[in-house]
Amino acid sequence: MSGVAGPGGRAAEPIHGQPGAGVRFDWGNAGAASLAKVCAALVVVDVLTFTTAVDVAVHRGIRVHPFPWGAQAAAYADRMGAALAVARTDVSPQRPYSLSPHALLSAPYVAELVLPSPNGAAICAAAGVSGIPVLAGCLRNGGAVARWLRRHGYGAPDRPVGVVAAGEKWPDGTLRPCVADLVGAGLVLDGLVEGPGGLSVEAAVTLATVDALPDLRAAVAGSVSGRELAAYGFGADVEAALAVDVSPVVPVLRDGAFGPALD
Repeated sequence: MSGVAGPGGRAAEPIHGQPGAGVRFDWGNAGAASLAKVCAALVVVDVLTFTTAVDVAVHRGIRVHPFPWGAQAAAYADRMGAALAVARTDVSPQRPYSLSPHALLSAPYVAELVLPSPNGAAICAAAGVSGIPVLAGCLRNGGAVARWLRRHGYGAPDRPVGVVAAGEKWPDGTLRPCVADLVGAGLVLDGLVEGPGGLSVEAAVTLATVDALPDLRAAVAGSVSGRELAAYGFGADVEAALAVDVSPVVPVLRDGAFGPALD
Protein backbone atom coordinates (compact mmCIF):
# COMPACT_ATOMS: atom_id res chain seq x y z
CA MET A 1 0.00 0.00 0.00
CA SER A 2 1.61 3.23 -1.12
CA GLY A 3 -0.29 5.68 1.05
CA VAL A 4 -3.41 7.76 0.61
CA ALA A 5 -3.83 11.33 -0.46
CA GLY A 6 -3.51 13.91 2.29
CA PRO A 7 -4.70 17.51 2.49
CA GLY A 8 -4.31 19.40 -0.77
CA GLY A 9 -3.68 16.17 -2.65
CA ARG A 10 -0.28 15.55 -1.01
CA ALA A 11 0.62 11.90 -0.56
CA ALA A 12 0.42 10.87 3.08
CA GLU A 13 3.01 8.64 4.70
CA PRO A 14 2.79 5.00 3.64
CA ILE A 15 0.77 3.00 6.14
CA HIS A 16 3.70 0.61 6.67
CA GLY A 17 5.72 3.56 7.96
CA GLN A 18 3.37 3.71 10.98
CA PRO A 19 2.32 7.33 10.37
CA GLY A 20 1.33 9.65 13.19
CA ALA A 21 3.59 8.16 15.87
CA GLY A 22 6.76 9.74 17.19
CA VAL A 23 8.38 6.35 17.93
CA ARG A 24 8.05 3.39 15.56
CA PHE A 25 9.30 -0.20 15.44
CA ASP A 26 10.01 -2.79 12.77
CA TRP A 27 12.17 -5.81 11.95
CA GLY A 28 15.08 -6.53 9.63
CA ASN A 29 16.33 -5.05 6.39
CA ALA A 30 12.89 -4.41 4.92
CA GLY A 31 11.61 -2.80 8.11
CA ALA A 32 14.67 -0.56 8.31
CA ALA A 33 14.25 0.50 4.67
CA SER A 34 10.60 1.32 5.29
CA LEU A 35 11.26 3.40 8.42
CA ALA A 36 14.30 5.16 6.98
CA LYS A 37 12.04 6.74 4.35
CA VAL A 38 9.78 8.41 6.93
CA CYS A 39 11.78 8.78 10.16
CA ALA A 40 14.23 11.48 11.22
CA ALA A 41 16.54 8.99 12.97
CA LEU A 42 16.98 5.23 13.09
CA VAL A 43 18.22 2.94 15.87
CA VAL A 44 19.44 -0.50 14.79
CA VAL A 45 19.54 -3.21 17.46
CA ASP A 46 21.57 -6.40 16.94
CA VAL A 47 22.35 -7.55 20.48
CA LEU A 48 24.09 -10.83 19.59
CA THR A 49 26.28 -9.27 18.56
CA PHE A 50 26.93 -6.53 15.97
CA THR A 51 25.66 -3.46 17.84
CA THR A 52 27.09 -4.74 21.12
CA ALA A 53 30.49 -5.01 19.42
CA VAL A 54 30.05 -1.50 18.00
CA ASP A 55 29.34 -0.13 21.48
CA VAL A 56 32.45 -1.78 22.92
CA ALA A 57 34.69 -0.64 20.06
CA VAL A 58 33.44 2.96 19.94
CA HIS A 59 33.82 3.16 23.72
CA ARG A 60 37.51 2.42 23.13
CA GLY A 61 37.81 5.16 20.50
CA ILE A 62 37.67 2.84 17.49
CA ARG A 63 35.75 3.97 14.40
CA VAL A 64 33.66 1.06 13.13
CA HIS A 65 32.76 0.66 9.46
CA PRO A 66 29.71 -1.60 9.03
CA PHE A 67 29.86 -3.87 6.00
CA PRO A 68 27.69 -6.75 4.76
CA TRP A 69 29.12 -10.20 5.32
CA GLY A 70 31.02 -11.40 2.25
CA ALA A 71 34.25 -11.76 0.36
CA GLN A 72 34.42 -8.05 -0.56
CA ALA A 73 34.97 -6.97 3.05
CA ALA A 74 38.74 -7.46 2.83
CA ALA A 75 39.02 -5.24 -0.24
CA TYR A 76 36.87 -2.60 1.43
CA ALA A 77 39.09 -2.65 4.54
CA ASP A 78 42.15 -2.18 2.33
CA ARG A 79 40.54 0.85 0.66
CA MET A 80 39.66 2.34 4.04
CA GLY A 81 43.09 1.64 5.51
CA ALA A 82 41.27 -0.23 8.28
CA ALA A 83 41.71 -3.47 10.15
CA LEU A 84 39.27 -6.21 9.21
CA ALA A 85 37.19 -8.20 11.68
CA VAL A 86 37.07 -11.90 10.79
CA ALA A 87 34.86 -14.78 11.85
CA ARG A 88 35.22 -15.70 15.52
CA THR A 89 36.72 -19.06 14.57
CA ASP A 90 39.37 -17.35 12.43
CA VAL A 91 40.71 -15.06 15.16
CA SER A 92 44.49 -15.25 15.65
CA PRO A 93 47.23 -13.03 17.13
CA GLN A 94 47.66 -11.56 13.66
CA ARG A 95 43.91 -11.06 13.17
CA PRO A 96 42.48 -10.37 16.65
CA TYR A 97 39.25 -8.61 15.66
CA SER A 98 35.84 -10.22 15.20
CA LEU A 99 32.17 -9.77 16.10
CA SER A 100 33.10 -10.92 19.61
CA PRO A 101 32.44 -8.03 22.03
CA HIS A 102 34.29 -9.95 24.73
CA ALA A 103 37.44 -10.10 22.56
CA LEU A 104 37.07 -6.46 21.51
CA LEU A 105 37.21 -5.40 25.15
CA SER A 106 40.90 -6.31 25.21
CA ALA A 107 41.99 -6.52 21.55
CA PRO A 108 44.85 -4.22 20.50
CA TYR A 109 43.71 -0.69 19.75
CA VAL A 110 43.17 0.21 16.12
CA ALA A 111 41.82 3.51 14.80
CA GLU A 112 39.59 2.05 12.07
CA LEU A 113 37.84 -1.31 11.99
CA VAL A 114 35.67 -2.86 9.27
CA LEU A 115 33.10 -5.01 11.07
CA PRO A 116 31.08 -7.22 8.71
CA SER A 117 27.93 -9.05 9.75
CA PRO A 118 24.98 -10.48 7.82
CA ASN A 119 22.33 -8.73 9.91
CA GLY A 120 23.12 -5.57 11.89
CA ALA A 121 26.06 -4.43 9.77
CA ALA A 122 24.18 -5.00 6.53
CA ILE A 123 21.18 -3.02 7.81
CA CYS A 124 23.35 -0.14 9.06
CA ALA A 125 25.36 0.04 5.85
CA ALA A 126 22.18 0.24 3.79
CA ALA A 127 20.51 2.73 6.13
CA GLY A 128 23.57 4.96 6.11
CA VAL A 129 22.78 6.18 2.60
CA SER A 130 19.45 7.61 3.81
CA GLY A 131 21.13 10.71 5.22
CA ILE A 132 19.42 10.44 8.62
CA PRO A 133 21.29 9.65 11.85
CA VAL A 134 21.72 5.89 12.29
CA LEU A 135 22.48 4.79 15.87
CA ALA A 136 23.70 1.43 17.18
CA GLY A 137 21.65 0.31 20.19
CA CYS A 138 22.02 -2.68 22.48
CA LEU A 139 21.44 -3.70 26.10
CA ARG A 140 24.67 -2.02 27.18
CA ASN A 141 23.71 1.45 25.90
CA GLY A 142 19.93 1.40 25.39
CA GLY A 143 19.32 4.04 28.05
CA ALA A 144 22.06 6.34 26.73
CA VAL A 145 20.73 6.07 23.17
CA ALA A 146 17.19 6.96 24.27
CA ARG A 147 18.41 9.93 26.33
CA TRP A 148 20.42 11.28 23.40
CA LEU A 149 17.43 11.02 21.08
CA ARG A 150 15.15 12.83 23.54
CA ARG A 151 17.76 15.52 24.18
CA HIS A 152 17.98 16.23 20.46
CA GLY A 153 14.24 16.40 19.91
CA TYR A 154 13.66 13.04 18.25
CA GLY A 155 10.45 11.18 18.94
CA ALA A 156 8.16 14.15 18.23
CA PRO A 157 5.48 13.77 15.55
CA ASP A 158 7.53 15.88 13.15
CA ARG A 159 10.82 14.13 14.04
CA PRO A 160 9.90 10.45 14.40
CA VAL A 161 12.47 7.85 15.36
CA GLY A 162 12.43 4.28 14.12
CA VAL A 163 13.76 1.41 16.23
CA VAL A 164 14.73 -1.64 14.19
CA ALA A 165 15.39 -5.10 15.62
CA ALA A 166 17.83 -6.70 13.19
CA GLY A 167 16.82 -10.31 13.81
CA GLU A 168 18.60 -13.41 12.59
CA LYS A 169 18.33 -15.29 9.31
CA TRP A 170 17.08 -18.75 8.47
CA PRO A 171 19.32 -20.82 6.14
CA ASP A 172 17.27 -19.63 3.15
CA GLY A 173 18.02 -16.01 4.03
CA THR A 174 14.58 -15.09 5.33
CA LEU A 175 14.16 -13.13 8.55
CA ARG A 176 14.05 -15.01 11.86
CA PRO A 177 12.89 -12.67 14.65
CA CYS A 178 14.86 -13.24 17.84
CA VAL A 179 14.37 -12.59 21.54
CA ALA A 180 17.68 -10.77 22.06
CA ASP A 181 16.88 -8.02 19.57
CA LEU A 182 13.29 -7.77 20.81
CA VAL A 183 14.61 -7.15 24.34
CA GLY A 184 17.24 -4.66 23.15
CA ALA A 185 14.66 -2.74 21.14
CA GLY A 186 12.33 -2.77 24.15
CA LEU A 187 14.98 -1.12 26.31
CA VAL A 188 15.40 1.70 23.80
CA LEU A 189 11.62 2.08 23.47
CA ASP A 190 11.26 2.23 27.24
CA GLY A 191 13.45 5.32 27.28
CA LEU A 192 11.32 6.97 24.59
CA VAL A 193 7.85 6.16 25.89
CA GLU A 194 7.36 9.59 27.49
CA GLY A 195 8.18 11.44 24.28
CA PRO A 196 5.72 13.92 22.78
CA GLY A 197 4.85 11.80 19.76
CA GLY A 198 3.80 8.58 21.48
CA LEU A 199 4.45 5.02 20.35
CA SER A 200 3.05 3.33 17.29
CA VAL A 201 1.00 0.20 17.97
CA GLU A 202 3.97 -1.89 16.83
CA ALA A 203 6.32 -0.12 19.22
CA ALA A 204 3.82 -0.27 22.09
CA VAL A 205 3.25 -4.01 21.66
CA THR A 206 7.02 -4.60 21.57
CA LEU A 207 7.51 -2.62 24.77
CA ALA A 208 4.63 -4.39 26.51
CA THR A 209 6.09 -7.76 25.57
CA VAL A 210 9.49 -6.87 27.00
CA ASP A 211 7.93 -5.31 30.12
CA ALA A 212 6.18 -8.62 30.78
CA LEU A 213 9.44 -10.55 30.97
CA PRO A 214 10.42 -11.28 34.59
CA ASP A 215 14.16 -11.42 33.82
CA LEU A 216 15.52 -9.78 30.69
CA ARG A 217 19.00 -11.25 31.05
CA ALA A 218 17.64 -14.77 31.49
CA ALA A 219 15.40 -14.34 28.46
CA VAL A 220 18.30 -13.35 26.22
CA ALA A 221 20.68 -15.99 27.58
CA GLY A 222 18.03 -18.71 27.34
CA SER A 223 16.88 -17.77 23.85
CA VAL A 224 17.87 -19.74 20.76
CA SER A 225 20.46 -17.13 19.77
CA GLY A 226 21.98 -16.99 23.26
CA ARG A 227 22.13 -20.76 23.60
CA GLU A 228 23.54 -21.10 20.10
CA LEU A 229 26.47 -18.75 20.82
CA ALA A 230 27.16 -20.49 24.10
CA ALA A 231 27.07 -23.91 22.43
CA TYR A 232 29.70 -22.73 19.94
CA GLY A 233 31.97 -21.76 22.84
CA PHE A 234 31.22 -18.03 22.89
CA GLY A 235 29.32 -17.75 26.13
CA ALA A 236 31.55 -14.83 27.13
CA ASP A 237 30.03 -12.84 24.26
CA VAL A 238 26.57 -13.48 25.61
CA GLU A 239 27.70 -12.29 29.04
CA ALA A 240 29.19 -9.13 27.53
CA ALA A 241 25.93 -8.44 25.72
CA LEU A 242 23.89 -8.92 28.92
CA ALA A 243 25.47 -5.97 30.74
CA VAL A 244 22.42 -3.68 30.86
CA ASP A 245 22.91 0.10 30.74
CA VAL A 246 26.61 0.05 31.61
CA SER A 247 27.68 2.19 28.66
CA PRO A 248 27.27 5.95 28.11
CA VAL A 249 28.31 5.60 24.47
CA VAL A 250 25.94 6.58 21.66
CA PRO A 251 27.45 5.31 18.39
CA VAL A 252 26.27 7.34 15.39
CA LEU A 253 27.04 6.48 11.77
CA ARG A 254 28.84 9.38 10.05
CA ASP A 255 30.68 9.21 6.73
CA GLY A 256 30.31 5.45 6.66
CA ALA A 257 31.63 4.72 10.14
CA PHE A 258 30.32 4.65 13.69
CA GLY A 259 31.82 7.09 16.14
CA PRO A 260 30.59 8.70 19.36
CA ALA A 261 27.67 11.10 19.12
CA LEU A 262 28.66 14.75 19.09
CA ASP A 263 26.64 16.61 21.72
